[in-house]
Amino acid sequence: MDEDTLYMSLAIDEARAAAADGEAPVGAVVVCEGAVVARARNARESAADPTAHAELIAIREAAERLGRWRLSDCTLYVTLEPCPMCAGALVNARIDRLVYGASDPKAGAVGTLMDLSADERLNHRFAVTRGVLERECSEVLTEFFRDLRDRRRADA
Repeated sequence: MDEDTLYMSLAIDEARAAAADGEAPVGAVVVCEGAVVARARNARESAADPTAHAELIAIREAAERLGRWRLSDCTLYVTLEPCPMCAGALVNARIDRLVYGASDPKAGAVGTLMDLSADERLNHRFAVTRGVLERECSEVLTEFFRDLRDRRRADA
């Protein structure tokens, strides 16, 4: 198993844990110099915080653990393409590389709706690897939202 697949598998574990908690199933992992320095999952519902996306939580945890805000030697693995808020945080954190699983046709800001990773107007750009374990990442999301719709229909 290559490194991208290994670390994306950890992010998928976080996404599944988020789903079990009733959160949108997105998981993230930050890797620095071959070591996992942060793991996170969406927590918007439980934290009542619209900014509690897996990516932001992971970035904060990595910065705290490393004792610095510049994460220029780090890679973020996330199961879903980051939204504009999270892609902006990757720019501001100076992340070197992003690896994501599933594209987000509704909010993807790293190639789908826009591409903040390569915008020359910004002061930082980062490498992107798309589609790592895409099927598995998509399945976690699809199952969660299908189950959510089914529960809502049953309750109606």
